[in-house]
Amino acid sequence: MLKREEILASLAEWNRAWDGHDLEGVMELFHDDIYFENWTGGHATGKENLKNAWSDWFQNHGNFRFTEEDTFVDEPEQKALYRWTLEWPSMEKGLEGKTERRRGVDVLHFKDGKIIQKLTYSKTVLEVEGQKVRLKP
Repeated sequence: MLKREEILASLAEWNRAWDGHDLEGVMELFHDDIYFENWTGGHATGKENLKNAWSDWFQNHGNFRFTEEDTFVDEPEQKALYRWTLEWPSMEKGLEGKTERRRGVDVLHFKDGKIIQKLTYSKTVLEVEGQKVRLKP
């Protein structure tokens, strides 16, 4: 069982790996049995499947940055809520390549010192070049 400080230190290291676009470093904190669900409802089960799912994104969309806004840790339950802002070249139709800011939250569950579940939620309004843009269903 991780102490609160250990969870925060692990997440800080994880964020550095994201900032460095280091897929291997990002994967280091995931449990072999990770379940990941992204903001579109897409999901992957297992560390290798998640790595395969993300490898194209890391290779072709490398100009991204996550900024931590806030982190809540529930030590007894081994859970964290990680609020972030993503800045990257938009992939939204008609906005491709323009700088997009997207805010979201990861709900993280830990097991054996690693993230076993990562559920990602994102706002439905994002910012592109200073303008608010509502995502279309």
